[in-house]
Amino acid sequence: QVQVVESGGGSVQAGGSLRLSCTASGLGQSKLCMAWFRQAPGHEREGVAATTPAGTTTYSDSVKGRFTVSEGNASNTRTLQMDSLKAEDTAMYYCALDKWPCAATLRFDYDYWGQGTQVTVSS
Repeated sequence: QVQVVESGGGSVQAGGSLRLSCTASGLGQSKLCMAWFRQAPGHEREGVAATTPAGTTTYSDSVKGRFTVSEGNASNTRTLQMDSLKAEDTAMYYCALDKWPCAATLRFDYDYWGQGTQVTVSS
């Protein structure tokens, strides 16, 4: 059974940092595309970052230069380092996965999703 679990959300003041983690299990040795999405109240879900199995990441314009995806310490884990946070970054953040072959895009067409972790940035 595939499981996708996010962790690391919380509350921070504007200008601060948070690090989210996404861990996948039940996918064996499959190569994965992994993406982060977010959804704020009253807004549509938007793609934040998407990473290919080779580790190439595409960022949305709204977070480019402030957010960084990297490999986590455990296998099938990736982290989203969020720096210079703004109030408009407040949202529920979701991790999503697809098995290879996959496109690693910022669209919503991923097969596996986590439950989300809340990020709140106060101004």
